[in-house]
Formats: sequence, structure tokens, C-alpha cells
Amino acid sequence: MNLEFVKYQGAGNDFVVLNNLTGKIPCLDQSTVKRYCDRNFGIGADGLIILEKSTQADFFMKYYNSDGKPSSLCGNGSRCAVKYAHGLSIIGLECTFKAFDGIHSAKILPDNRIRIHFGYIDSVEVYNKSIICDSGSPHYVELVEDLKSIDLIEQARAIRYSNRFKKDGINVNYIQKKSSCHFEIRTYERGVENETLACGTGVVASGVAASCLNLTDGNKLSFQARGGLLEMQFKRVGEGFRDIFLIGEAKEVFRGFIDH
Repeated sequence: MNLEFVKYQGAGNDFVVLNNLTGKIPCLDQSTVKRYCDRNFGIGADGLIILEKSTQADFFMKYYNSDGKPSSLCGNGSRCAVKYAHGLSIIGLECTFKAFDGIHSAKILPDNRIRIHFGYIDSVEVYNKSIICDSGSPHYVELVEDLKSIDLIEQARAIRYSNRFKKDGINVNYIQKKSSCHFEIRTYERGVENETLACGTGVVASGVAASCLNLTDGNKLSFQARGGLLEMQFKRVGEGFRDIFLIGEAKEVFRGFIDH
């Protein structure tokens, strides 16, 4: 059986996207998803997204990491899913979609970027130069002086595989302040178990970190990832965060068929 797929990327974070709105795609096991995402023997991607029907929203976004395991919310993948759904004409310029963590709204902006609504974050662990929070996926964010000089893989894996996070894993982000509203970011993603070119939920968590660590007094921040520029907006309400938005591009790379 041949499955039709589309490859998308958002700030270099890339995904295999499948349309299962008709319910005809058979269940994909872990080894199959892992093969599709393999960069040598498959299509190659950081993750796989399946669009399915939802009774609560315009569609349901099922997300898998490249290791083949179902995962939590993916910010860049969400934008790609919205762009794909718009191309299928199942949504207009605004929509809602259901993900692992609940219902989200999205809007395709006049400049063709896509804005995803993240809801709220109330629980943040704040340390001297780092924070831990859940922005749809669990994240550790640390401020560093020189982003280019750190050994990201070694340092991030020490945190990701520490006793506290070994079981469920955590995404690890390092940020460097360039101005009061602009930062650079690098991210190690669990499930990929490597650095990715960008991470949407990581940018959201890093915006929270910038505010909690008193690195900014703004509520509209930009983050330069290795794969592109992402923007994050929020409202600070006491110790929590409301009306969180992630903004960035999503582009089709290519499409084709793969043996199931």
C-alpha cells in the first residue's frame, strides 16, 4: 500500500504530514513511524503528523517524534498542520485544532505567517539562570553568555538523562540575550535525541524564561533559531502567563508516496 505524504518545515523543524480525515490510513506502529522519519532509509523528518477528524475542532493533530513514539504538543508542527489543512480547503484563514494538550486556535496572517494560540502557563520553576515549565511539552531553559561555544549535545543530554527527567524526558533549550526583546536559541529535543533547527514549544518556554529571569520587560519577543526566526507574545498576569501566541512560517518542501 502506498501512502501519500507531504513534507513541511517550520523554521527548519521538518515533518512528514499525512491526511487521515477519511480514516483510511491503517494504524502506524512505532517502527513504521520511525522508518518514515529516518533520514537515510525514509523520508526524513523530526516528527510525523497525522490529521484526523475531531468532533470538538476543525481537525485533530496526532503527533509522533522521530523515534516513532506518540508525543506532546509540537508548536512548529502545529503551524505546518494548519498550513496543510488550509491547502486541503478544510479550513479558512482561522481554525481550531485539537492536540495532545487540548484545543488550540490558529490564524493565517496577511504576511502568510501562522499564529498559534497556546493558552496559559501557571507553573514555572525559576532558578538563578534557568527555568522549567510545560508549554505543551516539558522544557528546561537556561541563559548562557555565548550560545555558539557551548557543547549543546553533551550538556543537554546530561540534563535530559538525569535522574529527574530520565523516565519521561525533557527538552533542553539554551538562550542568549541579544537585546531586551530579541534572543538566540538552540534546542535539544527529546524523542529526536539531538539538536533540531528550531522548536516552537521551546520558544514559548524561552519567552517565559526571559520574563521570569528579568531579561525583558516586553511581551513581544523574537527568537533566532538555527532554522529561522520565531516570535512569541504573552500577557504576564501575576506569576502566570496568559494569551500566549507563537508566530512563524510554515512551508511545503515536497510531496510523494511511500510504501506502508
